[in-house]
Amino acid sequence: MSENAPKRTSLHGEHVKLGARMAPFAGYDMPVQYPSGIIAEHNWTRGNAGLFDVCHMGQCLLEGRSFEAVATAMEALVPADVLGLKPRQQRYSQFLNEDGGTLDDLMITRHARDGTLYAVVNAGRKEHDYAWMQKHLPAGVALTRRDDLSLVALQGPKAEEALAKLAPAVKDIAFMHYADVEIGGISAQVSRSGYTGEDGFEISVANADAPKLWSLLLSDPLVRPVGLGARDSLRLEGGFCLYGHELDETISPVEAGLAWSIPKRRRAQGGFTGWARVQEELSHGAAKKRVGIRPEGRAPARDGTVITDRSGRAIGKITSGGFGPSVNGPVAMGYVETASAAPGTKINLLVRGTPLPAAIVSLPFIPNRFKR
Repeated sequence: MSENAPKRTSLHGEHVKLGARMAPFAGYDMPVQYPSGIIAEHNWTRGNAGLFDVCHMGQCLLEGRSFEAVATAMEALVPADVLGLKPRQQRYSQFLNEDGGTLDDLMITRHARDGTLYAVVNAGRKEHDYAWMQKHLPAGVALTRRDDLSLVALQGPKAEEALAKLAPAVKDIAFMHYADVEIGGISAQVSRSGYTGEDGFEISVANADAPKLWSLLLSDPLVRPVGLGARDSLRLEGGFCLYGHELDETISPVEAGLAWSIPKRRRAQGGFTGWARVQEELSHGAAKKRVGIRPEGRAPARDGTVITDRSGRAIGKITSGGFGPSVNGPVAMGYVETASAAPGTKINLLVRGTPLPAAIVSLPFIPNRFKR
């Protein structure tokens, strides 16, 4: 392979065997869809259990002399309450720059082993994130990349039923917590979390064990493989941000509608990079806001589409858009001036120079069905 060729996950051969259409994504050769197609994969996940290769994500450990030392170091980099994590509990947060823009979003877990945090960062940002942490972590807190680990996601209302046949203990995992379980003789770290709006699990195993786990899970008739195409339509309907679309180095978590992930203590005490802007926007409001958008016709509005008010004045842009199989119509997310962000506001979308009618709607497009 040439130096510029996309990397391959530990499951690459499995996708090829299943006839997946492969394409470059975040530096990896990833399955976009399998022969059944994106809409079928999307609908299967909403009704049964979809299996996703997310091995391209970055898994790492932060380790120090005590949990308090490691959590305090992480709290300097993110606005989440890391010190308040209980063992095996996880939280969603963001790395921010000095201007309060988002460098990446990530999941942070308090490991069962004392003095250890486990984090999962986005594939396209992991090299940046590892360098960012190395630069800012204090002496005594070490970052360890876990490139030896693979990650798969089993998502959907029948994910628990399917996984519990192999590992009954997963029934007892609470939302946003993990357990160490054995799945068909494979040692795994299993969290109840995901990116589809459905109940489900994210399963971390050794690279060498990933193909066996993949095949084992797919041997259940409730489980089918799902590619990046349906992963995107599922997360869009669920109202979840995608880095590089809804989040980037200019967008704050307040603008992105993620203020819920910043608890009262962190808002008051600050102490994290980018606090000044976050505090200002929480107190006085942000100039723009992430919103859901429903085009009135059948034509989807794509990333970059200009949003105008009904008089034709530009008020924002689409950041993600496509067809939502579960709502049987086009859906989109984007940013508009806060004054135009109320659900029900009538807008136009400039598609190939033609203004098409649409409306601001509440997110998510379908209710999230996490098992809380």
